[in-house]
Amino acid sequence: MTIVPERVGGLIPGDPADVLRWIRRDARIVVPIGFGEPPTLLDTIEAHAEELDGVQIHRMDPYATRPYIQGTYGKHLHHVDYFLGPGSRQAFWDGQCDLVPNHFSEMPLLLRRIRPDLVIARASGPDEHGYFSLGTNADYAAAFIGEVPFFLEVTEQQPFTYGQNQVHGSQIAGWIKTDAGFPKVSHRAPAPQDGAIAGHIAELIPNGACLQVGVGSIPDALLNALSGHKDLGVHTECLSDGLMHLIESGAATGMRKRNFPGKHVTTFCVGTPELMRWLDHNPAVQMMPVNWTNDPRIVATEPKFVSINATTEVDLMGQAASETIAGRYWSSSGGQADFARGAMYSEGGKAFLVLRSTTSSGRGRIRSTLTPGSVVTTLKNTVDHVVTEYGVANLRGASLHERARRLIAIAHPDHRDELRFNARKTGLLH
Repeated sequence: MTIVPERVGGLIPGDPADVLRWIRRDARIVVPIGFGEPPTLLDTIEAHAEELDGVQIHRMDPYATRPYIQGTYGKHLHHVDYFLGPGSRQAFWDGQCDLVPNHFSEMPLLLRRIRPDLVIARASGPDEHGYFSLGTNADYAAAFIGEVPFFLEVTEQQPFTYGQNQVHGSQIAGWIKTDAGFPKVSHRAPAPQDGAIAGHIAELIPNGACLQVGVGSIPDALLNALSGHKDLGVHTECLSDGLMHLIESGAATGMRKRNFPGKHVTTFCVGTPELMRWLDHNPAVQMMPVNWTNDPRIVATEPKFVSINATTEVDLMGQAASETIAGRYWSSSGGQADFARGAMYSEGGKAFLVLRSTTSSGRGRIRSTLTPGSVVTTLKNTVDHVVTEYGVANLRGASLHERARRLIAIAHPDHRDELRFNARKTGLLH
């Protein structure tokens, strides 16, 4: 990877090894989620790992694995995760890194307890005023601007974005400029079941609603189905290509939003180079720290707030397991419960949990009881609507008997008789 020295805006980038001056014994380092990872700085820290002692790197959802994540450096350099990603899942299963349960909205609170010494992040800039932008990210890292030194890796592809993710040159420990690219993000084309799920939800979303939408084939299908809506708003944790296309279609103007009307609010962005170009110096995108975007109390202030997130299993009482697959940890809670709670208190708000009725092997995902080892991500008292390709089960205010009946009705037909039998056996159906 080529280091590109350059004088920009009166500030001079340094050498990657400069970051080591800020890493003391037992240091706690914070790295942003997703595209916020500074690859050259992490390469440098790993190259000098044997010189470190008791250093921990705290982050969410690594896209690519690294030796330090795999436990290569032992007590010298250790990974602490808050949302398993492709780069850390196997390492967690192998017992080489830690996973801390959390709601995404509470990440800054949890990280303050460890008293971070340094934030290292990818950035854009500096501009003519001496400000760097965290670009695709605000997340938990932006909550520490002005509190903790930042060491930045500026890359050409990182867009310059606006909001509360600006870091002034006086607030940084140093910076480098590299030609590092972003990891490629794969997109799975929506299946017919996904289109059916999207159609069920789209009918229940009114014009003027404010959206939080996850990433994946079902959300992409839903966003396509919403292109004919009017004055939708965006207040989400992740802004993706699907939301960009919805905004460009004219369906999402944000003009009926209560917070930042006319702005598309998010805390991090992941997507294609097209999305990166669209984000660059786009004044309509407002980047905010996650303890604001995901705070249920803030979410609740937006009228007609609609939250759409994926889950992996739902039992007949309405408990949703969204971070385990077949009883094995796969990710973490993220912001699912944050937005479900916020939507519950929003005037006219709705929350949807979506899943295909079966796995690829035909195993049912609407289950009598959750698979042993699964954890409840969203409580039965919070779950609002559950959606499969067979319809929508509205659970808010429904009795346990009615919940079971409605969930069985949207299960795969091959599993409904068994679900009814088990529900009668446990007293959920009479």
